[in-house]
Amino acid sequence: MRIGAGITVIVIGAILAFAVRDRISAVNLTALGIIIMLGGAAGIWLSYRLANTPRRGAPATIDPEIERQYRTAPKERVADEPIDVTPHRPQEPRPHHGPR
Repeated sequence: MRIGAGITVIVIGAILAFAVRDRISAVNLTALGIIIMLGGAAGIWLSYRLANTPRRGAPATIDPEIERQYRTAPKERVADEPIDVTPHRPQEPRPHHGPR
């Protein structure tokens, strides 16, 4: 039973327990509704427990070929060529000679 089905069962049980006022001599509708609501709550709990159980078995491993692609370069060889980091003077803005 999934969570949506469990909620539906709880709603049906609540309708039987609190909204229906008919009398059936052999069945207490309030008690039946509460029992159905408890069954829906148990279904939601069981669904949650089954969905969140830890997986047993071998842990997931990464293919060494794929792992090699994502390794970073050693610090001594960050770039093959030196990077020019000297500050440059910003260019002067050009005057605008458009229509006024």
